[in-house]
Amino acid sequence: MKILVSNDDGIHSPGIHILAEALKELGEVSVVAPDRERNAVGHALTLHKPLRAEEIKKKYFSLNGTPTDCINWGVLHLMMKSPPDLIVSGINKGANLGDDVTYSGTVSAAIEGTLLGIPSIAVSQLGPPPYEFKAASVFAVKIAKQVLSEGLPKDILLNVNVPNLPIEKIRKIKLVSLGRRVYEDNAIIEKVDPRGRKYYWIGGTSILWEDKPGTDNDAVKGHHVSVTPLHLDLTHYGVLKKIKKWEKVLN
Repeated sequence: MKILVSNDDGIHSPGIHILAEALKELGEVSVVAPDRERNAVGHALTLHKPLRAEEIKKKYFSLNGTPTDCINWGVLHLMMKSPPDLIVSGINKGANLGDDVTYSGTVSAAIEGTLLGIPSIAVSQLGPPPYEFKAASVFAVKIAKQVLSEGLPKDILLNVNVPNLPIEKIRKIKLVSLGRRVYEDNAIIEKVDPRGRKYYWIGGTSILWEDKPGTDNDAVKGHHVSVTPLHLDLTHYGVLKKIKKWEKVLN
């Protein structure tokens, strides 16, 4: 088996090295990751400047681009003649729960792998530091084995979040849906610099979540590993059918 590993924390993050080493029990691992932290860049693609790659050690490549760039370069150039059987993105420093998947570079790397037709998994480790990457790597390998054995349906990727606990304190793996954030009025923090000019921090407060059983946030709160299947087709077919009649009004 050939496995491609990436992340959004950068090639020097300990999480990606621990993950890559753990996955070597399943096959041949190649790593392509950004040359620096690219947190919360979403599914950004670099189109207006050249990409440069550097092999920092055998089969470990640094790229001056986004996580999406890394997957494209890894699949369509580095492994062009022998594409990966699996893509695993992570281990991210911090959770990617609920709405966070829309911002996450870690999840976007797995989305890009899925778009390219390769089974893909995003793995995130809840905070705060220090991170239990070893525990997360054990669960990542277990889930990767299942995906390699059973495959994934077309256009589906898995989003995995692991509690920041020693492995013996983590309970079970739960298959769950995405949760939803609760946004407070003070989610934007306003401050003033020494020259009297205003500046802002986004997401400066603690994150609150809807209290809903069967969601990823509920699972990790109960010391479980959450696994959520994400679908690339964002169409809401029920609403599409309901508003189809709008065509007569709009045309």
